[in-house]
Amino acid sequence: MAVTRVLLAALLTAVPVTAWSAPPVPPETLSHEADGAVTIRAVRVSAPLHIDGVFEEPLYQEARPASDFIQMEPRGGMPATERTEVWLSHDEDHVYVSVKAWESAPERRVANEMRRDSGNIRQGDSVGFSFDTFRDRRSALLFEVNPLGGRTDGQSTNERQYNADWNPVWQLATGRFDGGWCVEVAIPFASLRYAPGTMQDWGFQARRTVKWKNEIAYLTTVPPAFGLGRGDFSASLYASVVGLEAPVTARRIEVKPYVIGSRTDGRLAAPPLSSGSAAAGVDAKYAITPNLTADLTVNTDFAQVEADEQQVNLTRFSLYFPEKRDFFLENQGIFTFGNNATSAGTATSDVPVLFYSRRIGLANGRDIPIYGGGRVTGRAGRYSMGAVTMQTRADAAAQVPATNFSVLRVKRDVLRRSSLGAIGTYRSGTTLGTEASETYGVDGTFAFFSNLSITSYWAQTQAAGRGDHNESYRAQLDYAGDRYGLQAERLVVGRDFAPDIGFVRRSDMRKTYAQARFSPRPRGSRRVRKRSAVGQYTYIDDDARRLSTRTVDGELALEFQNSDRLSAGVTANYERVTRTFPLTATAGVVPGIYSFTTTRAAYTVGQQRRASGTLLVEHGEFYGGRRTSATLSRSRLNVTSRLSVEPNLSLNWIALPTQTVTTQLLGGRVTFTATPLLFVSALVQYNHAARTVSANARLRWEYRPGSELFVVWNEERDRRQSGWPALQTRSLIVKANRFLRF
Repeated sequence: MAVTRVLLAALLTAVPVTAWSAPPVPPETLSHEADGAVTIRAVRVSAPLHIDGVFEEPLYQEARPASDFIQMEPRGGMPATERTEVWLSHDEDHVYVSVKAWESAPERRVANEMRRDSGNIRQGDSVGFSFDTFRDRRSALLFEVNPLGGRTDGQSTNERQYNADWNPVWQLATGRFDGGWCVEVAIPFASLRYAPGTMQDWGFQARRTVKWKNEIAYLTTVPPAFGLGRGDFSASLYASVVGLEAPVTARRIEVKPYVIGSRTDGRLAAPPLSSGSAAAGVDAKYAITPNLTADLTVNTDFAQVEADEQQVNLTRFSLYFPEKRDFFLENQGIFTFGNNATSAGTATSDVPVLFYSRRIGLANGRDIPIYGGGRVTGRAGRYSMGAVTMQTRADAAAQVPATNFSVLRVKRDVLRRSSLGAIGTYRSGTTLGTEASETYGVDGTFAFFSNLSITSYWAQTQAAGRGDHNESYRAQLDYAGDRYGLQAERLVVGRDFAPDIGFVRRSDMRKTYAQARFSPRPRGSRRVRKRSAVGQYTYIDDDARRLSTRTVDGELALEFQNSDRLSAGVTANYERVTRTFPLTATAGVVPGIYSFTTTRAAYTVGQQRRASGTLLVEHGEFYGGRRTSATLSRSRLNVTSRLSVEPNLSLNWIALPTQTVTTQLLGGRVTFTATPLLFVSALVQYNHAARTVSANARLRWEYRPGSELFVVWNEERDRRQSGWPALQTRSLIVKANRFLRF
């Protein structure tokens, strides 16, 4: 007990006390204290700003901008080399952010993306800003704009998980001035959620990226170890906002009705299928309180969903495909359990996902009709909460009965940057329609200093006919410093642990994992920013304590000042295979014990260039044979600022003891952006193993704020026949919705 008390006291005293600085005195809008605390003053304007990218209003002459940004990269803690000026203001209906980005070499500006929510926006010159509207120092609302008017917006939770599919209504305009570029932004208070009361206590952060220098600077000091993403999410480092007055929020109602028409042809079906349909439905939001929102959906439709990008699976475990349907994406961070990065789309994590929304409305490769459902998400004091219930119809072809899916999630903030939570899920029937299942668990996330975190969870599933090995738990320690890094993890997933609204990549496992990293920054180097050496060790046995997997991995890497990266590594594997698993339709790996070693090398070209991407080459032993592979990923060719091509490929040449296997996955996405709110994209994919060619073309036009028109074309062809690939299925979908706020 004495040791426990000492450790607890040490952890509590390790939590940094939030810095505070005196409010700036007009006309100043920013104040700094010696301890690093920053306060920004929000200026009340007497008339709405004209959002045109021209700084002519009295605000810009009467109030001095916040400036003196601080580098995070490449020279952490030093003043930014390019001047950035920020004004934060408001009136009765809007909060405004205005930014002037001064440039010493405007001709070297990097801007090649206009499409809303494209990840490539932050790969060029841009400005970003964030609000912590509840001042909980954990969650934030993030906005980003580039010189072309391309925009992104999203939500972060726990200073880690990011949801890029939050799309509030807001207005912006970019412009040019003699010395750089600028942006004006107006965000309605009605698009935000914040604590009750007129005088608000918010956090605020601003960031400037100068891509040709590969320089990132913030309004407040952000450690280099955080990197671009984590630096934006770190609400505990935001400046304090004073002088911000928000309106008393009425119980607003937002309604989004839709109409849709579609036609589908399936020539290879038996009998051939040809049908058309039309439907209508509605999504609605109701502000129960200023910080608690109810979402309702009737006759839910997801026609605007993009096609999944296909993957080559050379393992014996399931693939994870991220959710892309709007209704489930907003505020999804609340439902993240155990601080699991898989919820953000990581495909190879062994950590189970307790709420995997793709289980709703999708089964056995078919779309299952959804009657409707509801959701409540938000905050109440130190509590975050989310509740979902959805009802699907029966589908005889997929052997799925009418099913109810329900989820309840609650988290409570503790200490200054930590939380404790619980989750429960319920599914009324399985695909056999014979039983209901429940899953429940508790989790905790504890953050200390700026780089140390401890996460843990315990969960259990219950359903008739399942065994006693139905638990899963995890404990993880993560120290993510700039020069040193350390991770340690213990993860257990019982063989009977099966959350029916979740995703389990691998069960019957007891995993021990450790990683150590050394990343020095060479002094005075004009080419190399950072060197890295990383070692990893994984040991996995099953419930019977038999060794299943062991890997030892080492990697050396160079990160260059121009954002290119070179790496090389080697992995020693041990695998015990208990049943045959397929690599293709005609080839597989037979049971046995395998020890093999592979080497790899990769080079990444920074995305600020006209042509960018990562080329990975691997070679070595593979389950008793040999494998050579080449992968091109995250590649992009910027033809113009409006037209881009994103090719990708995955090639594998495998020589097993009994046969030779070749897999080819080729694809590419072409995107044309007419305006920041209107784009057309086409994704074409060829899968050699499945012998299919598929295409997904999609037009999205936001014809007024929050209102959209979608036109979607899907086609799949079969290459197993000679000549031109035979048509399997083809569909055309047209959908329009209208955003209304009362």
